[in-house]
Amino acid sequence: MTMALVCVPGPTGAGKTGAGIALAEALGGEVVNFDSRQLYADFPIITAQPDAGERARCPHLLYGLLGLTETMTAAAYADLALGTLAEVRARGRVPILVGGTGLYLRWLLQPMAPIPDIPEAVRRGVREDCALRGAPALHADLAGMDPALAARLHPNDSQRIMRGVEVFLASGRPLSEWQALTPPPRDLRVLKLGVGLDLEELTPLLARRIGQMLGAGALDEARAAMAVNADPSAPGWTGIGCAECLAHLRGELDLDQCVRRWAANTRAYAKRQLTWFRADAAIRWHRPGEHAAMIAAARRFLAA
Repeated sequence: MTMALVCVPGPTGAGKTGAGIALAEALGGEVVNFDSRQLYADFPIITAQPDAGERARCPHLLYGLLGLTETMTAAAYADLALGTLAEVRARGRVPILVGGTGLYLRWLLQPMAPIPDIPEAVRRGVREDCALRGAPALHADLAGMDPALAARLHPNDSQRIMRGVEVFLASGRPLSEWQALTPPPRDLRVLKLGVGLDLEELTPLLARRIGQMLGAGALDEARAAMAVNADPSAPGWTGIGCAECLAHLRGELDLDQCVRRWAANTRAYAKRQLTWFRADAAIRWHRPGEHAAMIAAARRFLAA
């Protein structure tokens, strides 16, 4: 049976949490997270996870699952989320997906070819080879590895040529064969109600939110996490805000430098999110707080 679900994508700090809760309360729903950083249990403040008051208004799922040293691939997230969505539907509730990790959402809605990870040494070697010999020469190599792919690519399409070569070198299998293994679309019917602002409008809100996080105890949160694991390469520390706070507590940045770097990195991330989600023509965009319009659209969708 086709599963209907409502999705609330958008950039960080735009008001997705409030919109998701409003939709869940109006529709009899449960909020399901698709933000990769909000999976980490040690950083509820720094990653802007729903607070206790917000969680009390409706069920919130897939928040705070991972420890500092754990990772979650997009494919693993999709498997976890599909099971969670099925449980929500089995309870007679409406799943409300809320988050900002576009790759997680893409894998959930349309699984991609199961191409293995490419070792960095292979990727670096292919880049260096292309820089040394040029894309046409690498294209000639690709024709011997993956004739079907090479026939589709212009000899100067360096990015796609390098991708084809690195996949063949890493896996021993042509990329065109991996792509043929792409699973069929999920049996899902999805309404995407985005929440967003132009970057210039969003920027001061992001800066203000960092101040609010610091006031709410972000540095204390980071100190507690350091007591568990202070390795800056641990996956939990690599997120925006987490890395800057750790650098400050390690004496590498003063507080002002920490805040400025945190704000700059957050703005850059929001810009990437906006670029990603605006490329999706299926998203119906709303400004923060336009909950009534979002609820009306969701009700029409669910009644169809």
